[in-house]
Amino acid sequence: MKHIRIWIAAAIVVVGILIILLLCKKSCTDEACAPTEVQEVQSTELIRTSKSWDGVELPDYFKGRPELVAVKYVFPAGKKLGWHHHPVMNYGVLVEGELTIIGQDGQEKVVHEGEAVVEMVNTIHHGENRGKKPVVLYMFYLSQKGQPLAVQHPEIPLE
Repeated sequence: MKHIRIWIAAAIVVVGILIILLLCKKSCTDEACAPTEVQEVQSTELIRTSKSWDGVELPDYFKGRPELVAVKYVFPAGKKLGWHHHPVMNYGVLVEGELTIIGQDGQEKVVHEGEAVVEMVNTIHHGENRGKKPVVLYMFYLSQKGQPLAVQHPEIPLE
């Protein structure tokens, strides 16, 4: 009889602990529970286009084997990148700061933190960090082996 009482007491303790755990889980706020709950993978499409930021249609793909290149750029505050053009398609995501891209025709595009941008192809332009903190930009190039990602134009002075 004594063993039965011990088993009943143990069962009551275990059931009580389970009830407390269930009640705590239900009363837990989303923020408080987030670290212990399984999170869902989220995806957010940043951009889908067949045009560069200036509205020009992108060229057709190269024929032959592609070479995909990913580059991280860090532009210090106040830095200007010289005039250049890209012979290959490329796009990127600005993860920190604010970058101004200027076409040779004077057209400008300001890319803000978290935004995606599709660069001009075969059109001369340059970039500037007009802000007070560094710009961090990840660019992805759709190229071919031996193809330059950018062609510099030092003969065009920066103002």
